[in-house]
Amino acid sequence: MSQPAADLVFTNGPVLTTDPARTRATTLAVTDGRITAVGHDEVKDLIGTRTEVVDLHGRLLLPGFQDAHIHAVMGGIELGECDLTGTTDPEEYARRIRTYADAHPDREWITGGGWSMESFEGGIPTRQFLDTLVPDRPVYLLNRDHHGAWVNTRALDIAGINAATPDPQDGRIERDPAGAPVGMLQEGAVALVGAHLPPKTGADRLAGLLRAQELLHGLGITAWQDALLCGADGYPDPSDAYLTAARDRTLTASVTGALWWRRSVGEEQIPDLLHNRQRLTHGNLRCSTVKIMQDGVAENHTAAMTAPYLDGCGCATGNSGLSFVDPEALKQYVTALDAADFQVHFHALGDRAVREALDAVAAARAANGNRDTRPHLAHLQVVHPEDIHRFRQLGATANIQALWAAHEPQMDELTIPFLGPERSAWQYPFGDLLRAGTTLAAGSDWPVSSPDPLAGIHVSVNRTLPGAADKPFLPEQALDLTTALTAYTAGSAYVNHLDDAGSLRPGNRADLVVLDRDPFSVPPEAIAETRVHLTYIDGERVHTAPTA
Repeated sequence: MSQPAADLVFTNGPVLTTDPARTRATTLAVTDGRITAVGHDEVKDLIGTRTEVVDLHGRLLLPGFQDAHIHAVMGGIELGECDLTGTTDPEEYARRIRTYADAHPDREWITGGGWSMESFEGGIPTRQFLDTLVPDRPVYLLNRDHHGAWVNTRALDIAGINAATPDPQDGRIERDPAGAPVGMLQEGAVALVGAHLPPKTGADRLAGLLRAQELLHGLGITAWQDALLCGADGYPDPSDAYLTAARDRTLTASVTGALWWRRSVGEEQIPDLLHNRQRLTHGNLRCSTVKIMQDGVAENHTAAMTAPYLDGCGCATGNSGLSFVDPEALKQYVTALDAADFQVHFHALGDRAVREALDAVAAARAANGNRDTRPHLAHLQVVHPEDIHRFRQLGATANIQALWAAHEPQMDELTIPFLGPERSAWQYPFGDLLRAGTTLAAGSDWPVSSPDPLAGIHVSVNRTLPGAADKPFLPEQALDLTTALTAYTAGSAYVNHLDDAGSLRPGNRADLVVLDRDPFSVPPEAIAETRVHLTYIDGERVHTAPTA
C-alpha cells in the first residue's frame, strides 16, 4: 500500500540529521507536522499535487536549534530599553545613554544594560560618569553578564546606600578609598537598587517575550530552556508572560521553564515549586526544572574556586569566591528535588561550584538511583581536571556557553591574571568533556551574550570570536563542526526532555532550520558568516529571511 503524499518535501540537500543511524541524507518529507521520511531520491515519491517542495539548492537542512540556557523575556524587554551592547567604547555608552534619556523624558528611571567591564579600569565604572549624563533621574544599567549594575548617585540615594551600608551576604558594594559607594554593585548588592525600580507590567513582559521569540526564530531557535522563572533574590519573574502566551497559543516555541531556587530558603520551598510546576505547565510550556545558582562570575571574583584568586601582583588573596548555597545543604536539596522528579539546572562557573554541584548530583544518585531527571551544569568556565570524568559517571550534562571560550579583554585582562596559568588552562574544557564521554548541550545565556547559535558554533570550532585575529584560546578544547551542531540541537533537546525533536528521523517533530549555505563546505573561520534562511516548527514556517 503506497504512502500518502507529504505536505512538505525538502530536496537537493544536504540534510544533517544528528541521528547516528543515518547521519546524512538529501531529502526529507513532512506530514501533519511530523517527519515521515528521511533519505534520498526515493523520498521524492511522496511528492503529490498539493505537496510544497522546498529546493535546498545545496543549503544545509538540520534540526531546529535549541537553547539550553537563556533568559528570553529579560532579553526581549532589554531590546526596548537603553541598549549598550555591541560596543566597548565609553564615549559610545555616553552617547547612547544621553540619547535614550532625551528620547524618554517621561521615564522615571533610565534602565537597560549590556556594557562591558573591560571598558573601565578594573572593570568598575563610576556614578560620576552617569551623573554628568543624567543628573536628575536614577540610572540603573546591568552589565553584560548581568552580575553587576552601574548606577548613578540619584539611584544610590533612593536606595539609601552610603558608606555605612554593609555589603549583603551574597554581594558587594564597590567603594572608593574612603568607603563611599562608587556606583558599581556586584551580585546580590544589585538588588539593593533593583528593588526600587518601577515594576514591569504583565504587558511589558508579554511584549518582551514575543519580541524575543521573533528574534530567536530568526536565528533558527525552535525551543529553549528559560533559566529563571518565578525569580527571587533580586531577579524578576517572567512566568506570567509565558503562561499567557502558552494559553493563547502565541508561544510557538517549546519552552522548558527552570524555577528559581531561593537562596535564603531551604527545603521548605519545595511544595511551592511543585505547585508552580503544575500551574505553569500548559501547551508548549513545561516547568519541570529547578535552577540553582551556586556561584557568581570570575571577572568580579565571585565564582567559587578551589583556591584563592590572585591579586594584581600574582599573589594569593583571601578570596576564593562565593558558594551561594551551603555545599552540604545543596546535597540534601538536590536529592529531594530529584526524588520529586525535578531536573536540576545548576549555574556552576568556578571549579569549586562545579565540584559542589557534581557532589550534589552524586548524593541524589546514591539516594534515589539513576532517575531520568537529566541534571545539567551550565557555564563551566573552570573545571578541575579531577572532575572531568564525573559528568559521564553521574549522567550530568555539560551545558556550554561557547561564545565565552575565546580571547577578549574581559578574559585576558580581568580573568586570566587573577586565575594564574594553571587554572586558566582549565577554562571551558569542551574537548576534554567530550573525550570523557560527556553529553554536551549548548545555550547562549542571552542577554548576557548573543543568542545566535551559529556564532557560538563558530567559537566552539575555532576558539576565536567571529572576525577576530586573536590566537585560538586553548585550541585543544575545540569541537568539530558536527559535534558543535549536535550540541545545539540533539544535546539541548535531550536536556529539555524533548525526545521527539533535536534529530531528523521519522516520527519526530518537524522542527527544522534551513541555512543559507552548507557550513561544512566553507573554511572554519567563515562559519559565523552563515545565516538562517528558513525556520519551521511542527512543519509550519515561522521565519523566512528577507531577500536582499
